[in-house]
Amino acid sequence: MPTPAPTTHAYLRTRVLTASPEELRLMLLEGAIKFLRQGRTALAENRHEAAFTGLSQGREIVFELLNTIRDDVDPELAANAKALYAFIYRLIVDGAHEKDPAKVDKAVELIEFERETWVMLMQRLAAERGVAPAAPASISVQG
Repeated sequence: MPTPAPTTHAYLRTRVLTASPEELRLMLLEGAIKFLRQGRTALAENRHEAAFTGLSQGREIVFELLNTIRDDVDPELAANAKALYAFIYRLIVDGAHEKDPAKVDKAVELIEFERETWVMLMQRLAAERGVAPAAPASISVQG
C-alpha cells in the first residue's frame, strides 16, 4: 500500500486534535467502515494479506468503540451498545476466520446504521446548543 503523504498525516493529526468527542467517534465509525469494506473486497478476491489487514484494522476500531462506551450515565443504554459492538466484533472475527464476506457485509451494515444514528444525534446536539451543525465530512483514513 502506498505511504500517505506528510501533508495527509498533518491534516489528519490536526483534524483529530481539534475534533470534539462526538466528531472523534464519527471518525472512528467512518474508519471502521472504510477498512472493513477494503477487507471484504480483498476477501472476496482471495487477496489474503489485504483482507487480513483491512479486517484487522476495522476490528481494532470496533474494539476501541466498544471499550470507550461509558456506563455511568445510562447503564442500560451502555450495556445495549456494548452488546451491539461485541456482536459486530464477533461478525468480523467469524467472517475473517470463515472467509465469509456475508458476515463482514452484515458488520458493515450495522456500523453504517450506527454512523447514521450518530450523525442524527450530533445534529440534534448542535441544535440544542444553538450552533450550526458541522457537515459530517467523510475523512480519508489512509490504510
